[in-house]
Amino acid sequence: MWIGWIFALLAAGVLAGFALFRRRTIVSCEAPGPAEQGQPRKLSVIIPARNEAFNLPGLLASLREQTLRPFEVIVVDDDSSDGTADIARRYGATVVTHETPLPPGWTGKNWALRTGYAHAAGDLIAFLDADIRLAPAALASLVQARERAGGVVSVVPYHTAGRFYERLALILNVLGVFAFTSFLERRHPTGLYGSCILTTREDYERAGGHDGVRSEVLEDLSLGVQYGRSGISVTNFLGAGMVSFRMYPHGIRSAVQGFSKGALLSTSKLSGYTILLVALWVVGLIAAELGLIFAVLAPSGGAVLLATGYLLYTLQLAYFIRYVGKFGVAVPLVHLLSTLSFLYVMAYSAYRVVFRGHVTWKGRQIEVGGKSSR
Repeated sequence: MWIGWIFALLAAGVLAGFALFRRRTIVSCEAPGPAEQGQPRKLSVIIPARNEAFNLPGLLASLREQTLRPFEVIVVDDDSSDGTADIARRYGATVVTHETPLPPGWTGKNWALRTGYAHAAGDLIAFLDADIRLAPAALASLVQARERAGGVVSVVPYHTAGRFYERLALILNVLGVFAFTSFLERRHPTGLYGSCILTTREDYERAGGHDGVRSEVLEDLSLGVQYGRSGISVTNFLGAGMVSFRMYPHGIRSAVQGFSKGALLSTSKLSGYTILLVALWVVGLIAAELGLIFAVLAPSGGAVLLATGYLLYTLQLAYFIRYVGKFGVAVPLVHLLSTLSFLYVMAYSAYRVVFRGHVTWKGRQIEVGGKSSR
């Protein structure tokens, strides 16, 4: 009988995944829509950059190819030591540097975004991370999507994973997408995905901007909550075909630090019902993977039945990654390795947040809910 109960758990987990996932992508738009033609708006692109000499050329080159050209591109050099500012100037971007040290109570990225906004002249503001890559129609399509949806919009980029350790982030990326596509978040203050946000100046100021999230490690989730509480709608899209990035290509250590800084903290921003469904999906996933191990080590009718759960999850992941990212052929098939990577990141995140009280990113120690040191 216990085999039946476990298989029911596997099936419930798979169904929870389909309930959480929404295929909301940006519709391609080669030219500005009617709203933009009737009332042209100036679009300011703001890019916070701390030691982003590796990433900036790709983003700035893609901005040059946009069918909707931005009014200005502002790169905020956040105390870089690798030639970030020189590269930005070479591509014609306006470079802004901090005139004062990082103020107490601010994280580095939040201060950079706030500084960039203070220098922007547009009435449409796009906040982009330096590792973003845009298809030529991306900005036009994003502007049109915001016009249709209203309020503020953000995009969860399509993750183009390179080396094997990057591909192991498959489960982490799928769980991240769940957080932004869950239908249960519609009745709950919804977070934004900080790598790509588009807002009007009026809405940004009405929501309190980055001043209201100055000390937050997950400023994007908190900023979305601010918008929602200000009566401004928040809509998140998937970036497949339009907006992409390659996360943490500089080694395993940067990947662990990058994912762990928000892995645990992000759960506090989600609806309890979303967390429940995510937990059900993860438990089912682990049960399916254990079932496969038992089927290999101790073949039996029950173990083989449980191993079919592994196949169900594999097929589901194959569907999800069409919109989530490019992870190669091997990792989706042996997703147990990605699950182990996810569990390690969660354990490390809990250690940093609960026991150390801070996370580390780009040479800074950021206290949870507190200060950032240079």
